[in-house]
Amino acid sequence: MYIIINLKFDLLFFAFLAVTSSIALASDPSSLQDFCVADATSSVLVNGRVCKDPKLVEANDFFFSGLHLAGNTSNAVGSRVTPVSVAQIGGLNTLGISVARIDFAPWGLNPLHTHPRATEILTVLEGSLKVGFVTSNPENRLISKVLQKGDVFVFPVGLVHFQQNVGHGNAVAIVALSSQNPGVIAIANAVFGSNPDIPADILAKAFQVDTNAIYGLQSKF
Repeated sequence: MYIIINLKFDLLFFAFLAVTSSIALASDPSSLQDFCVADATSSVLVNGRVCKDPKLVEANDFFFSGLHLAGNTSNAVGSRVTPVSVAQIGGLNTLGISVARIDFAPWGLNPLHTHPRATEILTVLEGSLKVGFVTSNPENRLISKVLQKGDVFVFPVGLVHFQQNVGHGNAVAIVALSSQNPGVIAIANAVFGSNPDIPADILAKAFQVDTNAIYGLQSKF
């Protein structure tokens, strides 16, 4: 009886460890030192970036200039994202945060996409934006709102979301993301512009359209 009770306790203990460990690993790992500036010259492959020698770190490793500049929105969707992640600021390595500027032409769209590693919080600096995200299966509920200058909106990690300028002038937003490297998966590009192509018959069945419609969409990406 004593052995059975101990065994049950051990199983519960290891189950608890598994749950708490998964929660602890659900975001960027915590830093164990003051900073770990990414070493852009290293060829070592790790989950994140290799640390630069702290003795060689300087102010520019924590600096980026350019978010005051408007992005070029002369493209098919009428928007431009200017990211500031660990690729732009090496000092962000292991700190679990990044930012970006999004510029919108009138009626410009930041198309449906997800960030697999980050929650996003957006602040409108200029203009009016219609924003929204879709919850996961089976509800697939659209949660959407029109934002004005100074408004803030949150997009939970991993959920498909979008932003569209619904004003007649340009719009600007600043976003913060809870990862040094949030990643982005543009839905249309991933589905219709993969390399190699996803077979048209698979997409046709998934979207309940004929293959010619799929070929037409794939030709655009």
